[in-house]
Amino acid sequence: MTRTDPLDVPRPHAQLHLGVFFQGVNHWTVWSAPESGSQIDPASFRRVARTAERGLFDAFFLGEGLRLREVDGRIHDLDVAGRPDAITQLAALAAVTRRIGLVSTSNSTFNEPADLARRLSGLDLLSEGRAGWNVVTTDNAWTGANFRRGGYLDHGDRYRRAEEFLTVARALWDGWEDGAVAGSASAPAWAVPGAVGRVRHQGAQFDVDLTPTLPRSPQGHPVVFQAGDSGEGRDFAARNADVIFSAHGTDFDDALAFAADIRRRLRAAGRPEDDLRILPGTEIIIGATEEEAREKKHWIRSQQVTRATALGIAGLLWGIDLSERDADGPLPKEDPVVGENDGSFGARRVTDPRVVVAEWRAKAEAHGWSLRETVIALGPQRGHVGTPSGLADKFAHFVRHGAIDGFNVTPYLIPDGLDDIVDLLVPELQERGVYRTGYTGSTLRSHLGLREPLARRTVSAHRAAG
Repeated sequence: MTRTDPLDVPRPHAQLHLGVFFQGVNHWTVWSAPESGSQIDPASFRRVARTAERGLFDAFFLGEGLRLREVDGRIHDLDVAGRPDAITQLAALAAVTRRIGLVSTSNSTFNEPADLARRLSGLDLLSEGRAGWNVVTTDNAWTGANFRRGGYLDHGDRYRRAEEFLTVARALWDGWEDGAVAGSASAPAWAVPGAVGRVRHQGAQFDVDLTPTLPRSPQGHPVVFQAGDSGEGRDFAARNADVIFSAHGTDFDDALAFAADIRRRLRAAGRPEDDLRILPGTEIIIGATEEEAREKKHWIRSQQVTRATALGIAGLLWGIDLSERDADGPLPKEDPVVGENDGSFGARRVTDPRVVVAEWRAKAEAHGWSLRETVIALGPQRGHVGTPSGLADKFAHFVRHGAIDGFNVTPYLIPDGLDDIVDLLVPELQERGVYRTGYTGSTLRSHLGLREPLARRTVSAHRAAG
């Protein structure tokens, strides 16, 4: 699928979009180095958001957990306690930023649409049209234990609930027509007659009967983000989302194949194939030279993969609990457990772990690596490493050949992990004409170059036909 003709550029004027993902539990953020700052101090959130806005990013994206994560019944040692609710945090950031979008991860499995839609609408109004919603679903037992129903939905049912949730939310966001509020003190009522409608919905998951209490923001609806990579997740995004996150942003051919699949699903859903922005999550490591960038990557990986993290990652591959082993010792002698994973150690990323374990053993023996050194070298890899100029050329190729629309960047340091990107990479991208030199709109929808909300298009089409 690789294009080799330098003149064969299908999207010569395409622009790269950037978001920043302030994560929760993860091992990619460097936690213990002297350069690392607080994960819960409001100043850290303000610093990241303002730096991203200085770099003309589209959005600040906030991950959220409803409960501390557990692994095999134990609290994950890299989870974060002490953060406010995501929408509350983003509302505070709306007051100290002017243009950058503010995206909340909010669960559709354990929330209710009448409440969450109103809270998202409130964020959208307070930020003057900069809100987004990352629609996530959950089936894990430790989150379900927070709620009376528990973790009761299987994979397919979670998406069916999420789709009905979105249907209700959009109806609530459309409950007020444009210009619903009376325009003068002499008007006979506070609203134009008939401009505020009642929402009645009866479905498999929800039974709603109410009148929405908030008007629309300047962008109409919060922008809908979605991150599912399964077939159901991709179809859900093709029917419903404005932006899809992915794990397909490092290898060009892999990213292009993912983009082609999404565009095929968009056409099948009756949408234009450019109707959905594709923003893979990525890490960006920058050095003045290629050698410096590689050395920086090695330091970052050594900080990211602690002894406990190395044992956790290896445990996922072997399918057994390795937490009491010596991470600086040899690889486990046991063969990996093959079969259905019960979820105790998380989701496996490989089809046959025996093949990967054999490769790890061969290379560890050849190089004299310990278990931790093997995980650093051969374990989960991500992101892009290089000089500002080299990365700008690479990203321009990705976006102009339709493999991506941009990246959702996960900084390896908080709160200063965006500085190199904003100060060094962004100017190189601007020089190539592949990145904005200023915000041209005021809403998140306008930053992303999106059409009007999906639910509004049917109304507009009916009005045009009538």
